[in-house]
Amino acid sequence: MPVAALDHSETGYSPRQAYWLARAAQAAYADEDTAREELAGWGFGRFRHFRTPHAAPFPLEDTQAYVAGSDRMVIVAFRGTEPAVLKDWLSDGNTPPVPGPAGKGLVHLGFHLALASVHAEVRDTVVEFGGAGRSVWLTGHSLGGALAMLSGARLRFEDPNLSPHGVFTYGQPRTCDRLLATAYNDALKNRTHRFVNNNDIVPQVPPAPVFSHVERLRYFDADGRLHDRMPFAAGVGDRIGGMTADAFAPASDGIRDHLMAAYLTNLEKNVPR
Repeated sequence: MPVAALDHSETGYSPRQAYWLARAAQAAYADEDTAREELAGWGFGRFRHFRTPHAAPFPLEDTQAYVAGSDRMVIVAFRGTEPAVLKDWLSDGNTPPVPGPAGKGLVHLGFHLALASVHAEVRDTVVEFGGAGRSVWLTGHSLGGALAMLSGARLRFEDPNLSPHGVFTYGQPRTCDRLLATAYNDALKNRTHRFVNNNDIVPQVPPAPVFSHVERLRYFDADGRLHDRMPFAAGVGDRIGGMTADAFAPASDGIRDHLMAAYLTNLEKNVPR
Protein backbone atom coordinates (compact mmCIF):
# COMPACT_ATOMS: atom_id res chain seq x y z
CA MET A 1 0.00 0.00 0.00
CA PRO A 2 1.26 3.54 -0.73
CA VAL A 3 2.04 5.91 2.11
CA ALA A 4 -0.91 8.11 3.07
CA ALA A 5 -0.82 11.72 1.86
CA LEU A 6 1.09 14.40 3.73
CA ASP A 7 -0.94 15.81 6.63
CA HIS A 8 -0.59 19.60 6.52
CA SER A 9 -2.07 19.80 10.04
CA GLU A 10 0.68 17.68 11.63
CA THR A 11 2.37 19.40 14.58
CA GLY A 12 4.92 16.82 15.78
CA TYR A 13 6.86 13.71 14.92
CA SER A 14 5.45 10.70 13.11
CA PRO A 15 7.03 8.17 10.70
CA ARG A 16 4.68 9.45 7.99
CA GLN A 17 5.85 13.03 8.55
CA ALA A 18 9.46 11.81 8.39
CA TYR A 19 8.76 10.09 5.08
CA TRP A 20 7.19 13.14 3.46
CA LEU A 21 9.88 15.51 4.68
CA ALA A 22 12.43 13.10 3.21
CA ARG A 23 10.51 13.35 -0.06
CA ALA A 24 10.73 17.14 0.27
CA ALA A 25 14.49 16.85 0.82
CA GLN A 26 14.75 14.67 -2.28
CA ALA A 27 12.82 17.29 -4.29
CA ALA A 28 15.52 19.84 -3.40
CA TYR A 29 17.87 17.97 -5.75
CA ALA A 30 15.54 18.63 -8.70
CA ASP A 31 15.48 21.74 -10.87
CA GLU A 32 13.20 24.59 -9.88
CA ASP A 33 10.28 23.74 -12.19
CA THR A 34 10.30 20.05 -11.26
CA ALA A 35 10.37 20.80 -7.54
CA ARG A 36 7.60 23.39 -7.90
CA GLU A 37 5.39 20.89 -9.73
CA GLU A 38 6.11 18.16 -7.16
CA LEU A 39 5.17 20.36 -4.20
CA ALA A 40 2.09 21.68 -5.98
CA GLY A 41 0.90 18.10 -6.22
CA TRP A 42 1.10 17.88 -2.43
CA GLY A 43 -1.07 20.99 -1.97
CA PHE A 44 1.54 23.75 -1.76
CA GLY A 45 0.29 26.70 -3.78
CA ARG A 46 3.24 28.99 -3.02
CA PHE A 47 6.81 28.17 -3.97
CA ARG A 48 10.09 30.07 -4.12
CA HIS A 49 13.46 28.69 -5.20
CA PHE A 50 16.91 30.00 -4.23
CA ARG A 51 20.28 29.44 -5.84
CA THR A 52 23.50 31.28 -4.96
CA PRO A 53 26.63 30.42 -6.98
CA HIS A 54 29.98 30.30 -5.16
CA ALA A 55 33.30 31.43 -6.59
CA ALA A 56 36.40 29.20 -6.54
CA PRO A 57 38.08 27.92 -4.43
CA PHE A 58 34.89 27.37 -2.39
CA PRO A 59 34.28 23.61 -2.64
CA LEU A 60 30.56 23.90 -3.42
CA GLU A 61 29.38 25.14 -6.80
CA ASP A 62 26.31 26.75 -5.25
CA THR A 63 23.78 26.65 -2.42
CA GLN A 64 20.21 25.78 -3.36
CA ALA A 65 17.00 25.71 -1.33
CA TYR A 66 13.27 26.23 -1.70
CA VAL A 67 10.36 27.34 0.48
CA ALA A 68 6.88 25.93 -0.18
CA GLY A 69 3.72 27.16 1.53
CA SER A 70 0.15 25.94 1.93
CA ASP A 71 -2.68 27.32 4.03
CA ARG A 72 -1.47 25.32 7.06
CA MET A 73 2.19 24.48 6.52
CA VAL A 74 5.54 25.85 5.30
CA ILE A 75 8.41 23.58 4.22
CA VAL A 76 12.00 24.76 3.81
CA ALA A 77 14.26 22.25 2.02
CA PHE A 78 17.99 22.53 1.33
CA ARG A 79 19.76 20.64 -1.44
CA GLY A 80 22.53 18.21 -0.52
CA THR A 81 25.70 17.39 -2.42
CA GLU A 82 27.76 14.37 -3.41
CA PRO A 83 29.88 12.74 -0.66
CA ALA A 84 32.99 13.12 -2.83
CA VAL A 85 32.60 16.90 -2.57
CA LEU A 86 32.26 16.70 1.21
CA LYS A 87 35.08 14.24 1.89
CA ASP A 88 38.19 16.42 1.96
CA TRP A 89 36.31 19.52 3.11
CA LEU A 90 34.71 17.91 6.17
CA SER A 91 37.43 15.42 7.11
CA ASP A 92 39.81 18.26 7.96
CA GLY A 93 39.76 18.82 11.71
CA ASN A 94 41.78 22.03 11.29
CA THR A 95 38.96 23.98 9.61
CA PRO A 96 38.59 27.22 11.59
CA PRO A 97 35.11 27.43 13.17
CA VAL A 98 33.24 30.73 13.36
CA PRO A 99 30.76 32.09 15.94
CA GLY A 100 27.36 30.42 15.81
CA PRO A 101 23.87 31.98 15.68
CA ALA A 102 23.40 34.77 18.22
CA GLY A 103 26.98 34.17 19.36
CA LYS A 104 26.18 30.71 20.74
CA GLY A 105 29.08 28.30 20.26
CA LEU A 106 30.97 27.70 17.04
CA VAL A 107 30.01 26.51 13.55
CA HIS A 108 32.00 24.87 10.77
CA LEU A 109 33.15 27.68 8.46
CA GLY A 110 32.04 26.02 5.23
CA PHE A 111 28.51 25.38 6.47
CA HIS A 112 28.32 28.93 7.80
CA LEU A 113 29.28 30.40 4.43
CA ALA A 114 26.99 28.12 2.45
CA LEU A 115 23.96 28.99 4.60
CA ALA A 116 24.78 32.70 4.84
CA SER A 117 24.49 32.99 1.06
CA VAL A 118 20.74 32.19 1.12
CA HIS A 119 19.62 32.62 4.74
CA ALA A 120 18.22 36.16 4.51
CA GLU A 121 16.03 35.27 1.52
CA VAL A 122 14.88 32.02 3.11
CA ARG A 123 14.05 33.78 6.39
CA ASP A 124 12.10 36.54 4.66
CA THR A 125 10.13 33.99 2.65
CA VAL A 126 9.30 32.00 5.79
CA VAL A 127 7.93 35.23 7.26
CA GLU A 128 5.97 35.94 4.08
CA PHE A 129 4.53 32.42 3.66
CA GLY A 130 4.08 31.73 7.38
CA GLY A 131 1.92 33.15 10.13
CA ALA A 132 -1.80 32.58 10.71
CA GLY A 133 -1.13 29.34 12.56
CA ARG A 134 0.97 27.74 9.84
CA SER A 135 3.63 25.30 11.01
CA VAL A 136 7.22 25.59 9.73
CA TRP A 137 9.35 22.54 8.88
CA LEU A 138 12.98 22.36 7.76
CA THR A 139 14.53 19.41 5.98
CA GLY A 140 17.54 18.29 3.98
CA HIS A 141 19.77 15.36 3.11
CA SER A 142 23.58 15.28 3.54
CA LEU A 143 24.87 18.87 3.22
CA GLY A 144 21.22 19.91 3.01
CA GLY A 145 20.62 18.38 6.43
CA ALA A 146 23.48 20.41 7.90
CA LEU A 147 22.06 23.61 6.42
CA ALA A 148 18.54 22.75 7.64
CA MET A 149 19.83 22.25 11.19
CA LEU A 150 21.81 25.50 11.15
CA SER A 151 18.93 27.38 9.55
CA GLY A 152 16.68 26.15 12.36
CA ALA A 153 19.24 27.42 14.86
CA ARG A 154 19.41 30.84 13.24
CA LEU A 155 15.62 31.16 13.02
CA ARG A 156 15.21 30.17 16.68
CA PHE A 157 18.07 32.15 18.23
CA GLU A 158 17.78 35.28 16.08
CA ASP A 159 13.97 35.53 16.30
CA PRO A 160 12.15 33.10 18.65
CA ASN A 161 8.89 33.89 16.86
CA LEU A 162 10.28 31.99 13.86
CA SER A 163 11.10 28.79 15.79
CA PRO A 164 10.47 25.80 13.49
CA HIS A 165 7.97 23.13 14.51
CA GLY A 166 10.28 20.43 13.19
CA VAL A 167 13.75 19.91 11.71
CA PHE A 168 14.12 16.55 9.94
CA THR A 169 17.53 15.65 8.51
CA TYR A 170 18.87 12.58 6.71
CA GLY A 171 22.56 11.61 6.67
CA GLN A 172 23.52 14.95 8.24
CA PRO A 173 27.21 15.64 8.99
CA ARG A 174 28.29 17.29 12.23
CA THR A 175 27.98 21.07 12.07
CA CYS A 176 29.01 22.74 15.32
CA ASP A 177 30.76 22.51 18.68
CA ARG A 178 29.27 21.06 21.85
CA LEU A 179 28.27 24.48 23.22
CA LEU A 180 25.98 25.28 20.28
CA ALA A 181 24.70 21.69 20.18
CA THR A 182 23.69 21.91 23.84
CA ALA A 183 21.96 25.29 23.39
CA TYR A 184 20.20 23.96 20.28
CA ASN A 185 19.01 20.81 22.05
CA ASP A 186 17.56 22.90 24.88
CA ALA A 187 15.84 25.42 22.59
CA LEU A 188 14.47 22.92 20.07
CA LYS A 189 13.88 19.93 22.31
CA ASN A 190 11.71 17.25 20.68
CA ARG A 191 11.62 19.24 17.42
CA THR A 192 14.73 17.85 15.72
CA HIS A 193 14.92 14.33 14.27
CA ARG A 194 18.28 13.32 12.80
CA PHE A 195 17.98 10.11 10.80
CA VAL A 196 21.10 7.98 10.32
CA ASN A 197 21.16 4.91 8.10
CA ASN A 198 23.25 1.95 9.34
CA ASN A 199 26.74 2.45 7.80
CA ASP A 200 26.24 5.97 6.39
CA ILE A 201 29.71 7.54 6.57
CA VAL A 202 28.75 11.21 6.22
CA PRO A 203 27.38 11.59 9.79
CA GLN A 204 30.90 10.67 10.98
CA VAL A 205 32.43 13.91 9.63
CA PRO A 206 33.68 16.51 10.48
CA PRO A 207 35.60 14.69 13.22
CA ALA A 208 34.60 14.63 16.88
CA PRO A 209 35.21 15.92 19.50
CA VAL A 210 35.83 19.28 17.81
CA PHE A 211 32.43 19.01 16.11
CA SER A 212 29.28 17.58 17.69
CA HIS A 213 25.88 16.31 16.61
CA VAL A 214 22.55 17.67 17.81
CA GLU A 215 19.76 15.43 19.08
CA ARG A 216 17.54 13.51 18.43
CA LEU A 217 19.01 10.49 16.71
CA ARG A 218 16.76 8.04 14.89
CA TYR A 219 18.74 5.08 13.57
CA PHE A 220 18.06 2.47 10.86
CA ASP A 221 19.73 -0.88 11.48
CA ALA A 222 21.05 -3.16 8.74
CA ASP A 223 17.55 -4.61 8.22
CA GLY A 224 15.95 -1.19 7.88
CA ARG A 225 14.28 -1.22 11.29
CA LEU A 226 13.95 2.20 12.90
CA HIS A 227 15.30 2.73 16.45
CA ASP A 228 15.11 5.72 18.78
CA ARG A 229 18.82 5.38 19.49
CA MET A 230 21.83 3.67 17.96
CA PRO A 231 22.45 0.18 19.42
CA PHE A 232 25.89 -0.10 21.05
CA ALA A 233 27.24 -2.71 18.62
CA ALA A 234 26.19 -0.64 15.62
CA GLY A 235 27.74 2.46 17.14
CA VAL A 236 31.09 0.74 17.50
CA GLY A 237 30.93 -0.42 13.90
CA ASP A 238 30.10 3.04 12.65
CA ARG A 239 32.97 4.61 14.57
CA ILE A 240 35.40 2.08 13.11
CA GLY A 241 34.02 2.64 9.63
CA GLY A 242 34.31 6.38 10.02
CA MET A 243 38.07 6.06 10.45
CA THR A 244 38.68 4.34 7.10
CA ALA A 245 39.11 6.21 3.83
CA ASP A 246 37.51 3.31 1.92
CA ALA A 247 34.18 4.17 3.54
CA PHE A 248 33.96 7.07 1.05
CA ALA A 249 34.51 4.81 -1.97
CA PRO A 250 31.56 5.01 -4.41
CA ALA A 251 30.66 1.32 -4.01
CA SER A 252 31.15 1.13 -0.23
CA ASP A 253 28.44 0.52 2.36
CA GLY A 254 29.23 3.98 3.72
CA ILE A 255 28.10 5.61 0.47
CA ARG A 256 25.29 3.21 -0.45
CA ASP A 257 23.71 3.79 2.96
CA HIS A 258 24.08 7.54 2.50
CA LEU A 259 22.00 7.77 -0.68
CA MET A 260 18.65 9.54 -0.40
CA ALA A 261 16.99 6.53 -2.03
CA ALA A 262 18.22 4.30 0.81
CA TYR A 263 16.66 6.60 3.40
CA LEU A 264 13.35 6.69 1.54
CA THR A 265 13.27 2.90 1.23
CA ASN A 266 13.79 2.44 4.97
CA LEU A 267 11.34 5.19 5.91
CA GLU A 268 8.65 3.63 3.73
CA LYS A 269 9.17 0.30 5.53
CA ASN A 270 8.49 1.96 8.88
CA VAL A 271 5.36 3.96 8.05
CA PRO A 272 2.20 2.27 9.48
CA ARG A 273 -0.36 1.53 6.81
